[in-house]
Amino acid sequence: IRDYDRLNYACENVDIIIHTAALKHVVIAEYNPMEFVETNIKGSHNVIKAAIHNRVKKTILLSTDKAVNPVNHYGSTKLAAEKLFVAANNTVGNKECYFSIVRYGNVIASRGSVLEKFLLLNKRKNPTFTITHRDMSRFWISLEDATRFVWMSLARMKGGEIFIPKIPSIRIIDLAKSFGNIKYYFTSIRPGEKIHEILVPLENSLNTIEFRDHYVIIPEFSYGKKINFLRNSLNEQGKKCKKPFEYNSFNNKKFLTVRQIKQMNSK
Repeated sequence: IRDYDRLNYACENVDIIIHTAALKHVVIAEYNPMEFVETNIKGSHNVIKAAIHNRVKKTILLSTDKAVNPVNHYGSTKLAAEKLFVAANNTVGNKECYFSIVRYGNVIASRGSVLEKFLLLNKRKNPTFTITHRDMSRFWISLEDATRFVWMSLARMKGGEIFIPKIPSIRIIDLAKSFGNIKYYFTSIRPGEKIHEILVPLENSLNTIEFRDHYVIIPEFSYGKKINFLRNSLNEQGKKCKKPFEYNSFNNKKFLTVRQIKQMNSK
């Protein structure tokens, strides 16, 4: 995605783009900040330009909870990518090109995840796990559910929405307990790490629509475009959130038990 000419060529006769390409390692981002700018920000801009040039009807960006109130460089580049995608809907002119975003939490056993680390330690029969903070919590979603949500969001989108699934949370300490009789000890929070993650920040909550199984943050700037986001393209009806709230991994209504985590991780 850094090579616009090659990307533009690849987008010929394409109907849908799912933009998943990104650099995501938090620590590496701090050491090599411009590499993350080149890929996560400029690369996303290249995707937008290629989609508009080739009149791709629907383009969707896969984002992360790290983009909300970012405390590290990786999160800030994903936030910038989100802003580019929302704004792209105002620069397409009369072309039928629409851009939206899917934002969710940790995908189970994805590369670099804490579960991957625990699985490796368990495979090596390491009797002790390290946890950075006693209260650490995260959103938890399977690869199958994440993929399904992306496809549903493509069908639902009108352009400019940030789609957020309603998913369970876990406590990292419970994740460690799901491996059985494992000892663990607490170290300290790593640079750029949050104790809890946020999917809908307080500042955007009054600009959020709640559906049965997901939230949608709608664009704050429409530049004269009037779009009814309360009813999506699948004719599903949502309701505008009237009270300020924050959807984070700590105040989530659904937390997985140790047994449920074990069952979910074994699939």
